[in-house]
Amino acid sequence: MVERTPKTPAKAAKTVAKKAAATAAKPRKTAPEPQSDKAAKPALLAGGNPQIAKGYGDAPVQAYIAAMPGWKSEVGRRLDALISRTVPGVHKAVKWNSPLYGVEGQGWFLGVHCFAKYVKLAFFRGASLRPVPPGASKSQDTRYLDIHEHDQLDEAQLAAWVQQASQLPGERM
Repeated sequence: MVERTPKTPAKAAKTVAKKAAATAAKPRKTAPEPQSDKAAKPALLAGGNPQIAKGYGDAPVQAYIAAMPGWKSEVGRRLDALISRTVPGVHKAVKWNSPLYGVEGQGWFLGVHCFAKYVKLAFFRGASLRPVPPGASKSQDTRYLDIHEHDQLDEAQLAAWVQQASQLPGERM
């Protein structure tokens, strides 16, 4: 676009003033706000399952447990403590927004997942456990245990299943 030069100094001054006003009216782009000291709370996916980045070790599992909504967080802490006590040196990871527990060189034996009304434990070789956990699966080997808010956990039975499961070949994921 070609700009015309005004013929009089008064018109030139008006043109400069209009351009300055137009430039001043435009919103300026600002730098993004710095992150606060608190880390952002993870998003909750369908059913209240925390969205945690894939990671290995205790830290991502603890982040998942801390982000579990309501009563589920306490269940997650109790489960994690029971599994860690029962299988010293257990390997932990978060994959597919679910904590996994395994034994080095053997694969994963247990997964945890939040749903709207319960926490689901998946024993990947659950059909081989005695007694067999109650929840059936489309997979021939996998069995589930659903924990609802007011359920009384049979920690002795759960520890027995965890111990048995940790001694079986795990899933490679």
